[in-house]
Amino acid sequence: MAFPTAVNDQITDSVTQANVKVLGDAPAMSMGNLFQATSQALGNAAHNATSAQQQTAITAQAATTMGVTTLYSIDTASTGVATKDILTPSSKVAGLGS
Repeated sequence: MAFPTAVNDQITDSVTQANVKVLGDAPAMSMGNLFQATSQALGNAAHNATSAQQQTAITAQAATTMGVTTLYSIDTASTGVATKDILTPSSKVAGLGS
């Protein structure tokens, strides 16, 4: 004690020790908060990356499906046109000129 007071010395020492404990715990608490915030940010980044990969895969699958569908439809259309030309009666005989 630096100077005498009307408060019991044990109470003064107890309050001082509590204040010192709070000051001593502050760096650890701040580092804990920093670690928690960093972990949360990294977790969000990993989740966003995973979500972006999933969306990219879905888009690629849709594009592939549309490409295959287009290829199949082109084949079907050309077959249909050729079949129509064969089955449509014409006055000309193929290979004999006009």
